Amino acid sequence: MRLHILLRFVGIILLLNSVGMFLSSFVSVYYSDAALVPLLYSAFILALFGVFPLIYVPPVEKITNNEGLLIVIAGWLLSCLAGTLPYILWGGEFSFTNAWFESVSGFTTTGSSILTNVEAVPKGLLFWRAMTHWLGGMGIILFALSIMPFLGTGTRVLYHTEMSPLARENFQERAKRTVQILVSVYVGLTILETISLIFCGLSFIDAITHSFATIATGGFSTKNTSIAYFNNPAVEIVIMTFMVLSGINFALLFLASLGKLEKLWHSSAARYYLGALAIGIIIVTINIYSANYYQSWLSALRYGAFQVLSVGTSTGFATADSSVWPSLSHMLIIFFSLQCACAGSTSGGIKTDRIVILWKTFVREIKLLQHPQAIIPIILGKQPIEEEAVVKGILYITLYLIITFVATVLLVSMGMHVVEAFSGTVATMGNVGPGLGRIGSMGNYAHVPAAGKWILSATMLLGRLEIYALIRFFMPNNWKMYSSF
Repeated sequence: MRLHILLRFVGIILLLNSVGMFLSSFVSVYYSDAALVPLLYSAFILALFGVFPLIYVPPVEKITNNEGLLIVIAGWLLSCLAGTLPYILWGGEFSFTNAWFESVSGFTTTGSSILTNVEAVPKGLLFWRAMTHWLGGMGIILFALSIMPFLGTGTRVLYHTEMSPLARENFQERAKRTVQILVSVYVGLTILETISLIFCGLSFIDAITHSFATIATGGFSTKNTSIAYFNNPAVEIVIMTFMVLSGINFALLFLASLGKLEKLWHSSAARYYLGALAIGIIIVTINIYSANYYQSWLSALRYGAFQVLSVGTSTGFATADSSVWPSLSHMLIIFFSLQCACAGSTSGGIKTDRIVILWKTFVREIKLLQHPQAIIPIILGKQPIEEEAVVKGILYITLYLIITFVATVLLVSMGMHVVEAFSGTVATMGNVGPGLGRIGSMGNYAHVPAAGKWILSATMLLGRLEIYALIRFFMPNNWKMYSSF
């Protein structure tokens, strides 16, 4: 393992975070708030640590797979650590544990918060909080790759390490071109939503921070009551539209923008994603209207649709307190929090692609009981899936559920109510944000024990990095490589 390679790449990632803090400081200047000094100090510290490797470490074009793995994990962990600096320097509710939780929640686009009064936080710090969503939504490493000079095989290695294999299925381009496409779609959606929200009456700062959170499917809002604060149907429609778009594989969105809409329809994962959301909206609307939570079908549809789309895309915004809804709606919220949206989007969770693979594998096994000698491939988007990918997909779902169970047990052992422990684990593992009870859509995670916040921070990272990367990182045979520094 070559230490200088790690230092150079980590330096670039720290500089990227530093730029985000400098931009946030301009917001503090405009509003003359108390976050200016914390943001500038933090930006200066990160710039200092980030620039020296670029000056003294020579550039490199080739890196190994193991080096790529270490760069990805180190990049994510150091970004989360760096993100705590403005919070800690500002103070308020931010102990180190709370700052770490908020930073990890931001970068992993989870949206779970320890803040009991969001609106008391300076605007500049809220902008940085939203910025962590935007940087993490695309992926810290992929974002860095988009601004790095030509890296040769380094781009390919980091791209394959950062991006899920399922997410790469719809991309037929080279790694560098793929990264450029991803970033262009990501930035384009952000600009379009920001403009749309401004036309709906939001201020620029509210429009851009909520766009950051929507396109990253994050959920951090600048208001205590999230989107409910605006009580504006037009704003809700815009955000719902972009939540749905952000949950679709960006490769399909790019092809659709070129007029190839049939590619979107041919994707079984995308069809299932949109169909499941539609069915979920219908069931929840009927459930909350029948239970007399709303006086009209239109109101039930308005609030039911928003909550289903918010959870089903792992965004986590809210227009109503869904934790008081009937049990059937709770079960659907938990289901969508586990599943979430498509691979290749900014969404978290198991992903609809794996659910489709699981279902098709189940159907195949039923057919094989009738025709044991038959050869029945698993087809996803008109392309047969290799058996290795099928096994990995099912294994991933199994590991996902095991980790969710173990984390829930640990939280319950700390005194948390079982509903809050389970829904909180599901919400953080899926990078969704709100759970049920006191951690629901109108609640927060402030009351969770300190040890519980560290456990939930770990589930956020496991969900965002899709488990396998962290497992590979901690495998014993890699420690010999790490010890060679």
